Amino acid sequence: MRFRFGLLLGFGAGYYLGAMGGRERYEQINRTMRRVRRSEAFDTVTGKAQAVVDLGVERAKDLVDAKLGNGKEGTGNPYEADEET
Repeated sequence: MRFRFGLLLGFGAGYYLGAMGGRERYEQINRTMRRVRRSEAFDTVTGKAQAVVDLGVERAKDLVDAKLGNGKEGTGNPYEADEET
């Protein structure tokens, strides 16, 4: 399902950017895009997409921290001395 949506989105964007249908077709596409952007469904989809991206970013940060040893056991800086002076 995601593949189909991505394919349709890519096709639509390609047609929009490269359309040779003239000014009238360009204006028709713009009107449709404005109508879609104002819809509640579009807001819902963009909100869900943003949540997925944020989750992916958090997971990537956690993975990088784990690989670098920047877990909860300290500051993660191996050059800092643990001893108090």
